Amino acid sequence: MPFVNVLITKDGATREQKAQVIKEITDTLQRVLNKVPKQTHIVIEEIDTDNWGFGGETTTVIRKRQAG
Repeated sequence: MPFVNVLITKDGATREQKAQVIKEITDTLQRVLNKVPKQTHIVIEEIDTDNWGFGGETTTVIRKRQAG
């Protein structure tokens, strides 16, 4: 029973995009590792950009700077 946890920032991924990610990861696990799709679990967690950071800054700060 594969379990895949996908972490993304909460910044506008649509329901359709998330469904596509789930389908494509499931398809890949079936094709490459011969895993059964009905037993494959994919979880997408959306993290607020204030709670995700790199380089010593939050993603919120980095994106504001890049947009500005």
